[in-house]
Amino acid sequence: MDKVKVGVIGVGHLGRHHTRVYRQLPQAQLVGVHDIDSEKAQKVAKEFDTRYFENLDDLLERTDAVSLVVPTTIHYALACDILDQGKNLLIEKPITETVKQAEELVSLAGAKNVILQVGHIERFNPAFKAIENLKLEPKFIESHRLAQFNPRGTDVAVILDLMIHDLDLILSLVKSEVKRIDAAGVSVISDSEDIANARLTFENGCVANITASRISARPLRKMRLFQRNSYISLDFLERSVEIYKLVDTNSVSVEEKEKETVVGNLPTGEVGKTIVYEKPEIESEDMLTSEIVSFLDAVKNRTHLKVSGEDGKRALEVALEIVDKAKEHRGWSTKL
Repeated sequence: MDKVKVGVIGVGHLGRHHTRVYRQLPQAQLVGVHDIDSEKAQKVAKEFDTRYFENLDDLLERTDAVSLVVPTTIHYALACDILDQGKNLLIEKPITETVKQAEELVSLAGAKNVILQVGHIERFNPAFKAIENLKLEPKFIESHRLAQFNPRGTDVAVILDLMIHDLDLILSLVKSEVKRIDAAGVSVISDSEDIANARLTFENGCVANITASRISARPLRKMRLFQRNSYISLDFLERSVEIYKLVDTNSVSVEEKEKETVVGNLPTGEVGKTIVYEKPEIESEDMLTSEIVSFLDAVKNRTHLKVSGEDGKRALEVALEIVDKAKEHRGWSTKL
């Protein structure tokens, strides 16, 4: 196909940006938008010089692929209809409300031989992309995702709103199954967890400690990876990476010494160890654009999906178990 014919379903805050990106990309032909709020949809359609479709089927008939950017509560019903009509789908996170629903979407996409990509956008963060080609075998992971309070999103626990981003990243990094989950959560402003902490223990021994909050004074999105002979720090807000490696002293190059990247020395072993510091150069890029380009490429060329429906299902499965554990903790703590 020359250009991928695309549509956007749901043109709220994020859906509007999906529309904007599709309009800008040369490999996409923006067919139109649909939303139950016709006034909003018409406004967005006019802004980006595209067509508003009152009837969803009329839009689907004219497209090869769509972005589904609606509340999670209606993901499943709409996604079933979209996939059943043989349309490629980029669905925002979390993929569905239940694991069973997610399994059915993955199965339906497979049966229809169409692309199902889930919008875990942090996979496209330049900081995360910068470590993808490193040899990673983390033994301990520490993650913090803190946000200032915003009423948007408080209809679900912070685990499904914010923490699920880091769950997806960690599950993609640790090549092992989750063995045990411990979690606690506290409701401060809303009726569900506003602050939560989870500890994942994997079959291979890796431990991940994850904290998410939506009532922080200042935003923070950091992850630290610890593994044999190296420590990696990622800042998703600043989009930066710092790497500390422990190497044999006699293997440190002259260039590294001249760049003053040698942090210190440890008198271990016959030749000793040297700590080398690296800060990779990271090019600035728009994460949503990268995500949509990846989706369009998969639709057009059937390339590997960075975030598949199966990935989305796995992240949801772990997130929902954390929600259950956090509810148990809340029930126990209220009895004290």
